Amino acid sequence: MKNSIVLLLATVFMSLQAVAQKGRIAGTVVDENNETLVGAVIEVYAHNSRIATTTSNAYGKYDVSVVAGKHTVTARYSGLPTAKYTGVIVQAGKTSTLNISFQPSTLNEIVHYEKPLVGREIGAENIRNAPTRDIKTIVATSDGIRRSDINAAGGRGGSTITVLDGMYIQPQYYNPSNEEYKKVAENDFMNVKANPLSTMSIDVDRASYTNVRRYINYGQRPPEDAVRVEEMINYFSYNYPAPTGDDPIAVHTELTGCPWQKDHKLLRIGMQAKKISYDRLPASNLVFLVDVSGSMSSPDKLPLLISSMKLLVNNLRNEDRVSIVTYAGSAGVVLESTPGSKKEKINAALERLTSGGSTAGAEGILTAYKVARENFIKGGNNRIIIATDGDFNVGVSSDNELEKLITKEREHGVFLSCLGFGTGNYKDAKMEMLADKGNGNYAYIDNLDEGRKTLVSEFGGTLFTIAKDVKAQIEFNPGKVASYRLIGYENRMLNAEDFKDDKKDAGELGAGHTVTFIYEIVPAGIRSSDTRKVDELKYQDREPARDDFSDELATIKFRYKKPDGDRSKEMVHAIKDKTLTLEQASPDTRFAYSVALFGMILKNSTFKGSGTLEDVIRLAKNSKAEDDEGYRAEFIKMVRNVNDNKLVSNN
Repeated sequence: MKNSIVLLLATVFMSLQAVAQKGRIAGTVVDENNETLVGAVIEVYAHNSRIATTTSNAYGKYDVSVVAGKHTVTARYSGLPTAKYTGVIVQAGKTSTLNISFQPSTLNEIVHYEKPLVGREIGAENIRNAPTRDIKTIVATSDGIRRSDINAAGGRGGSTITVLDGMYIQPQYYNPSNEEYKKVAENDFMNVKANPLSTMSIDVDRASYTNVRRYINYGQRPPEDAVRVEEMINYFSYNYPAPTGDDPIAVHTELTGCPWQKDHKLLRIGMQAKKISYDRLPASNLVFLVDVSGSMSSPDKLPLLISSMKLLVNNLRNEDRVSIVTYAGSAGVVLESTPGSKKEKINAALERLTSGGSTAGAEGILTAYKVARENFIKGGNNRIIIATDGDFNVGVSSDNELEKLITKEREHGVFLSCLGFGTGNYKDAKMEMLADKGNGNYAYIDNLDEGRKTLVSEFGGTLFTIAKDVKAQIEFNPGKVASYRLIGYENRMLNAEDFKDDKKDAGELGAGHTVTFIYEIVPAGIRSSDTRKVDELKYQDREPARDDFSDELATIKFRYKKPDGDRSKEMVHAIKDKTLTLEQASPDTRFAYSVALFGMILKNSTFKGSGTLEDVIRLAKNSKAEDDEGYRAEFIKMVRNVNDNKLVSNN
């Protein structure tokens, strides 16, 4: 007993000592005009090694925890020269204030490279904006790569240089060669006469938006397959009225003109899930499944993961419980189920996590499900939260094998949510599949502010399912609509017969969540290349519309199950043929259109019509409305970033 007490005291002392050796650096990031910058990348270095990374939030603020000592802080923002601060003193247990200001470059000539160049030998002929004389020496500076010896003799392109790891190139590029994104063909226009029904699984994943933001903040356009337009639209909350009846979902629609195709219309359909106050949410049985493999060592992976999960832990109630399972070469339980009242114990377990080894992800998933079942709370929120870069390389690792594993395990009433972290070897497709098959949701966390948004501000929507297997089916009136196209949701489409099939898996809806989807419509009687021609049908009613439905554009139906139910309930909503001008449309509708158009432009969509980035900015600026948390302002700055700097594409 005595030895146990001594060991406990020693552990507590070591934990307190570790905390005492850390301090914080915090401040605000502004440009040369003193305007706050959202998404600036801040990195802290000690002895030439990067020890922490964060980004400025929607208010231009940042806050990062680091070991005490003297550090160098750099800040990057696409299109601006790097800001660098040396000799930043951090004292244990205290916060050092460092306000960062970007200044315009004083160099007359900055050479930009077209591709990632680390380890490659490059001649002047391969450099955009290359000087007329030979490049004899290239020097890495905080402002980019500049020509050092402008008077070098020789002809243009006669010399080469090798770009070494660690040299700063403006803008800095990711090498996406090891990142995996599922290739999906965009939804095409469907002729209403041949395809009157459009059926889909409702989904509220939002990972694509933050992943896209990650690329843009580092000065690079995202790969086209990384852009899922519906997830970008649904990253934002919309002010839809809450449900008032027995159903936990309310439906709202608007029909307007289309800003990128003047003869087309847009139908915005919004769903609002029932809001539940935090203190009335059911008790949670959470299992943190944490990837501690060697690939998770960088600051934007395991360290950010730990900081994000601690935000969640600090908001747990006494009735909530947490277990922690880790996996690398093998899986293990590092914290048995612990009540939310013991936050220090849970946080101490998180702080002890270190990375190393290969990635036995499937074994970790099996262990996590076992722990979740052992601590199952009847009527509660039983959920595994897997946090990883998605790089499974030991044991069961193929998508088909993992899908079978997850599909079998979800029958026990345990949901699976995925939090993605990191760059370089990120496996987006695998993460999306895991959350989809595990009856959960998927978010990508690129900074601590996003961790707070996902796990604190949107706690109920992220972690508490109020309706599962939610499906939508819309029937268009051929007297009003010639053809239609659903924007996004390509990997959520269902067959018409799946709508009433209760065995068919579909998406989940969290407490308080909004879901928005947009149809682009070619009205009946409009001559358009987007109206696919079909022969007249012999065995079906060929009348354009029945008289008693002549004022209806479409009818939309929803089916959902209760979180612990097996039978679905149906809702029906008729959509009137009443078109608003864009100016008459609600700010939420216009802002959703701006995000949709931005996504299509990033995807280089054949359906973007006349839409430009300037159109996106104009639409978004005129519909920002209430933006207390600054996310819409951040979006506008991000679009300007792409427009002003002509970011290089990965594709």
